[in-house]
Amino acid sequence: MVDAPRGHPAPQTRRRSAVPLDLAADVVALTEALVDMPSESGAEGPLADAVEEALRALPGLEVERVGNSVVARTDLGRPERVVLAGHLDTVPAADNLPARRDGERLYGLGACDMKGGVAVALKLAAAAAEARGSLTRDVTFAFYECEEIAGDRNGLAVIAAHRPQLLDGDLALLLEPSGGGVEAGCQGFLLADIVVPGRRAHTARAWMGSNAAHLAGEVLTRLHAHVPERITIDGLEYREGLNAVAVRAGVSSNVVPDECVVTVNLRFAPSRSPEEAEAYVRGLFPEYEVRVTEVEPGALPGLDRAMTAGLVKALGVEPRPKLGWTDVARFASLGVPGLNCGPGDPQLAHTPGEFVSMAELRECEERLRGWLLSQESAA
Repeated sequence: MVDAPRGHPAPQTRRRSAVPLDLAADVVALTEALVDMPSESGAEGPLADAVEEALRALPGLEVERVGNSVVARTDLGRPERVVLAGHLDTVPAADNLPARRDGERLYGLGACDMKGGVAVALKLAAAAAEARGSLTRDVTFAFYECEEIAGDRNGLAVIAAHRPQLLDGDLALLLEPSGGGVEAGCQGFLLADIVVPGRRAHTARAWMGSNAAHLAGEVLTRLHAHVPERITIDGLEYREGLNAVAVRAGVSSNVVPDECVVTVNLRFAPSRSPEEAEAYVRGLFPEYEVRVTEVEPGALPGLDRAMTAGLVKALGVEPRPKLGWTDVARFASLGVPGLNCGPGDPQLAHTPGEFVSMAELRECEERLRGWLLSQESAA
């Protein structure tokens, strides 16, 4: 794991991509070109070069590079600003490069998660630059690195820590795969270790000890009987979940374990704060030591805000709750409500057979373009 940069990220040397991106190409061809440029987490440099070069060629955009993240912004003085964001990185390849077409499907690493969404955002950047004189809202496009790995390397997190003004806005749209629909907000998550004590002894004289692994059965029974809460926010039902994800005990095959650790994962509704989520878990296991190892807040859906409601109405879709955690939570921490809306089936993400529907790519671009270039403003 590499530590997050300290201080202001170093400016990048301007580079020229060996394989230029053609933003005039249709969104399917652009997605295919993006897939064919490998960008596993930590190795996004060549793709970031290509994205930066393509954006700098567009009129009316201020382009900045932070590490291997690229941010492009209009500065028209409009009363509203929307941020469209997508990550450039993918998980490691699984014999799914280069891209290939099969009927109306485009297969390949990252086609769904989320180079299809990046292609849509790039097409929208080109459309916004061309129509900048008639835009009713300013637009920011953020293409960032290292989303698929440790959070301290996440490009959005780095920008939020060192250049938060680059992410200012009234609404953030994360083009994560959501079937072209809208998934509002996101759940928070918490990881904690529940520690069950015992007393060590030789297994030949086990009665002299107390087996922590056996005693942990009470923790597992309580988890099995636990009924997760369902919390409705802005008309959306967020289903919580509390699960054991690991059980660890024992130091040797001939020693009675003196400690058993049950790791639990809590997915909690965005109406709960991290502190409330921690108190919730501790309240379920008051007699045990509970060590919280990681916690991230969720993001409220924000459907009561005019700009958010306007986007949902313009897309003509029924919003769903995001049952999982995404980077909309990072925008929420900056005071920017966020939605997930992008092409692709999220259940295909990270699978060897990952693909995106060509029709969905075109429809997502068309709908978002119509909203972005609309003369209507929520201000």
